[in-house]
Amino acid sequence: MKNIRNFCIIAHIDHGKSTLADRLLDSTGAVTEREKQNQLLDNMDLERERGITIKSHAIQMEYEHKGEAYILNLIDTPGHVDFSYEVSRSIAACEGALLVVDAAQSIQAQTISNLYLALENDLEIIPVLNKVDLPSANIEEVTDDIVDLLGCNPDDIIPASAKTGLGIKEILSAVIDRVPSPKGSEDAPLQALIFDSVYNPFRGVETYFRVLNGTIEKGQKIQFLATGKTYFADEIGTLKLKQEPKKKICAGDVGYLITGIKEAKEIKVGDTITDPERATTEAVSGFEEVKPMVFAGIYPVDTEEYEELRASMEKLQLNDASLVFSPESSAALGFGFRCGFLGMLHLEIIQERLEREFNMSVITTVPNVSYHAFTRKNPQEILLVNNPSDLPDPSFLERVEEPYIKATIITKSDFVGNVMSLCIEKRGQISNQTYLTTERVELTFDMPLAEIVFDFYDRLKTVSKGYASFDYAPIGLRPSKLVKVDILLNASPVDALSALIHTDNAYNIGKKMCEKLRQLIPRQQFDIPIQAAIGAKIISRETIKALRKDVTAKCYGGDISRKRKLLEKQKKGKKKMRQVGNVEIPQQAFMAVLKLND
Repeated sequence: MKNIRNFCIIAHIDHGKSTLADRLLDSTGAVTEREKQNQLLDNMDLERERGITIKSHAIQMEYEHKGEAYILNLIDTPGHVDFSYEVSRSIAACEGALLVVDAAQSIQAQTISNLYLALENDLEIIPVLNKVDLPSANIEEVTDDIVDLLGCNPDDIIPASAKTGLGIKEILSAVIDRVPSPKGSEDAPLQALIFDSVYNPFRGVETYFRVLNGTIEKGQKIQFLATGKTYFADEIGTLKLKQEPKKKICAGDVGYLITGIKEAKEIKVGDTITDPERATTEAVSGFEEVKPMVFAGIYPVDTEEYEELRASMEKLQLNDASLVFSPESSAALGFGFRCGFLGMLHLEIIQERLEREFNMSVITTVPNVSYHAFTRKNPQEILLVNNPSDLPDPSFLERVEEPYIKATIITKSDFVGNVMSLCIEKRGQISNQTYLTTERVELTFDMPLAEIVFDFYDRLKTVSKGYASFDYAPIGLRPSKLVKVDILLNASPVDALSALIHTDNAYNIGKKMCEKLRQLIPRQQFDIPIQAAIGAKIISRETIKALRKDVTAKCYGGDISRKRKLLEKQKKGKKKMRQVGNVEIPQQAFMAVLKLND
């Protein structure tokens, strides 16, 4: 056990984690020449296309240092704020972390938040200064930034270039010398933490675990503490590039387990595995429960595929433990699910994965956040509002509270004005402004979460020319003046398009929504009025004109009253049609609300 090292790589998005993981695998001989490729651990097509890591990936390497053989378990983690739950799970399974900082971009918002996450779990931090070979690298300046952040010696920072392979040997030596070996006893009762799971269509659920105490053997009986169910360990092994079956895995090591479970609901990430004959009394306190930030409805395009969608979501939830969903129904879209996501990128990725991996074509409704409503009848009772249609009637409403976040934005000093005006437009209040260096500023705002759901991230990148990094943490709920804006098509409300909006912005957003829908909904044989309403009051209206045939074309000359008669007849027909007509809403219309400023 003293020769095992478990560590993860944490960094802001695009600071070179996956490339560094590739070089570590190359230099330890964990991959052959034939298997080599860029972003080797990112095994999803989606990750390669976008150049981001979505899932944490564990892999085992063997390395000889000063004549001794060591086993290194590496977990590569995502860098985007939406996938911080993946990072927290990886950190729970490790004793050390490589903190990678880009020498050209310096410390960014996500670097700091991942660092705090690692320090809370008492991890040994090894700072790595990556991309030192770039012409734009500010090595001295960024080294000073890291020293200020960590309080370490400048000599502790390892200069490296994941692209050229510079400094890789030093990183491996530092992992062996500085990261503590796992603590635990092989003689104690079995206690293993599940930190990830994957659904394999042929073999059922594959569970990835880290053994804290005891040993696990092939064929032995095991028990999951959360569900209390027992199974047999049909296959156990370690996670090399391809899975390597083993007879036994001891304390301190990381491995996978196949028990032939087909039901996705039976495994919970964060659960503890034990031996039913010699059961451990306490569950491993791994990582906190996932807190969804953004809610949206996901509905099958074909209503008959509801059950298939449920099965797909359960399999996806295994692969992505931060997805939360519950059934709901909508008058406009039929049966579907109300899903909780960690952010807008997470929502986009889930939708894309449902289409790619499970062939499910789905409609996503307007995302919103979770509010607390209080009625006059019972002011103490909290009503949870995840969907605008759950909001009680305004005449009974005492107040509504909305979730606020503490947003940390790090940007260049040239863009401070632009970033401030964007945040103030989004109802943000500045709470702190710190100059990290003469060039870089850290701004802290208290902002409503609902405001960052819509297009905030994209606009922040635009106003700062890509130089702003953004991170946030929830700080509780505050009372707010919110109204429900309904969209009526042909005088009937479309519940999937309604949204809860602050009173000051309601008129403006209602008007923009109507204009946007007028462009997106195709013309019909009859006039379609699009209205935005607050309660019974209409605040905006647009009309999609009917497609009309020239019925007077065959009247040449003659009396005007004959033409008028034909037009009146057509008008009556259109009116009748409008009463029975049905308006089809295209999928883009539901998502267009997010891009109202385009």
